[in-house]
Order: sequence, then structure tokens, then C-alpha cells
Amino acid sequence: MTDDDEWVVRQVTGSASTRAYRCPGCDQEIRPATPHVVAWPASFREDDGSEGEADEVGLAERRHWHTACWRARGRRGPKVQRSRNAPRH
Repeated sequence: MTDDDEWVVRQVTGSASTRAYRCPGCDQEIRPATPHVVAWPASFREDDGSEGEADEVGLAERRHWHTACWRARGRRGPKVQRSRNAPRH
């Protein structure tokens, strides 16, 4: 686990990834068994010993990213999720 400026970042191995997630960088699915990155704001540290409401908020702030999308996050913003019928401008 590493601090990346204001984020705590953890690499997830393919064998530890058992469910699908949606990458906020490309809005595509991260399939089960795919190595990827989990990141959350450093203000919600997993090992700070706090409990209760702050932990629940911290869990809600975790995001699963494709590794390449995480590396490219500074060059592009998160994709906006649209419904199938939404206009694309």
C-alpha cells in the first residue's frame, strides 16, 4: 500500500479479485480475476485505529480502477456514467 499524494493505493492481485467493479477512469467493467488498483482518500486511512462512522464513509470512498486508468488519471478526468438513452454531446 502506498500514499499517492492524497490517496492511499493498494494493488489487488487477480486471485484476490472475486467480483466485478466499474472503473471510474474509463467507465468499463473490471472483470473478476483481473489485477487492478483500489484507491481511497488518505483522510480515511485503513490503519488509523478509528471506528464507526468515519470507517463507513471511508469504505464508501474506495474506488477500483484499472491499473492503466489509475496511472493516466492526471491526464484525463473520470468518465461520466450515462444511461443508454442519454444524449452524447
